[in-house]
Amino acid sequence: MRVLLVAMYFPPAGGAGVQRPLKLAGHLADLGFDVHVLAPDDPKWIYRDPSLRVPASLSVHRVRNVGPKVRYRDALHGAGLLAGLGGRAAIQFRRVLVPDASVLWSLSAAAAARRLVPRLGIDVVLTTSPPISVHLAGLAGQRAGARWVADLRDSFLSPDRRRHVRGEARLQRLVARRADAVTAATDGFAAEMRALQPRGPVEVIENGSDFEDFAGLEYHPGERFRLTHTGSFASRRDARPFFEALARVNGSVVARFVGGFRAADEPLVEELGIRDKLEIVPFQPHEDVVRLQRDSEALLLLLADWGEAGLKIQSAKLFEYLAANRPILAVVPPDGEAAALVRKLGAGPVVAPGDVDGIAAALAELERRWRNGKLQAPSLTEAERVGLSRRERAERLAALLQRVA
Repeated sequence: MRVLLVAMYFPPAGGAGVQRPLKLAGHLADLGFDVHVLAPDDPKWIYRDPSLRVPASLSVHRVRNVGPKVRYRDALHGAGLLAGLGGRAAIQFRRVLVPDASVLWSLSAAAAARRLVPRLGIDVVLTTSPPISVHLAGLAGQRAGARWVADLRDSFLSPDRRRHVRGEARLQRLVARRADAVTAATDGFAAEMRALQPRGPVEVIENGSDFEDFAGLEYHPGERFRLTHTGSFASRRDARPFFEALARVNGSVVARFVGGFRAADEPLVEELGIRDKLEIVPFQPHEDVVRLQRDSEALLLLLADWGEAGLKIQSAKLFEYLAANRPILAVVPPDGEAAALVRKLGAGPVVAPGDVDGIAAALAELERRWRNGKLQAPSLTEAERVGLSRRERAERLAALLQRVA
């Protein structure tokens, strides 16, 4: 079977969003699929990761990206006058693009999909979002004669946006009405699509743990208790509760942020006097990120409390943390899907995002166990490891693709 996977975030782009399309494509090829990938020549993403290797079994087709660069608001912090004006103009341009800032590339990808489907004999087009505009390529591939499966790594209606005025709900309904099947990374995202009475089946294909990425990596006890957070920290999450809790614990604790830090949080750091309890590490290649995750006393998962919408989020980072086999401090909505998985696997304490006392108590207890030599990593059974593996996810996706085709 020939599959065309369409992904905006694919090497040379770096960051957590690249892992799902890259790993699923590789596993599908290993399972006997003829996998073609449609990706931008330049994702114009803020991270590039030269350490990521695209399997030779994949055929990658590049489409020129004429859209704007993707950058965070934080990039304007401290910028000069001209740079600041240029940055603000770029942000305003991105805001007028519907349904998202990547739509110009997605339209080019749609045109490419229309050409590639008949030329390559593609059976199924698999589009994976975000960005949500990538699903326009799936619709185009379907019209060219292929089946279409839409993969949702996040919700269409992101809780990180204050308003949804760019046609997100309309595109969500179109996907439900036209896609031959939908896969979603969490039960909550799947429920959103099922509520729209979709044309095809909706299946949950969770993010997975890549245990092979951690083979041979070791944990070496540090001189201080290193609590590591990896990945970008650039959304509207409120950092104050965690930082206030960090200020209360003793000086042996250091919070290590790998992937940068929000400039907007610098005044808070100074206000609380916690500079000596922070270690800021800039963006690292994925092979170094997993090494730092493994070589930590514990790992920090921070998810915002976005009400009902926040309960549906698990975070791909959680599955990497589980593969790293270190205790997890989960500062997440206590009734959400991430909390449920952490509790189910006994991976670490769960504390509500705004509970300063609870965060401080959990952090102090983890540090006490470490100091007394009693800090234990999660103990996953072989069945749990297999069930969490990215290979298992790919096998379920492969079965769905076969049924759809």
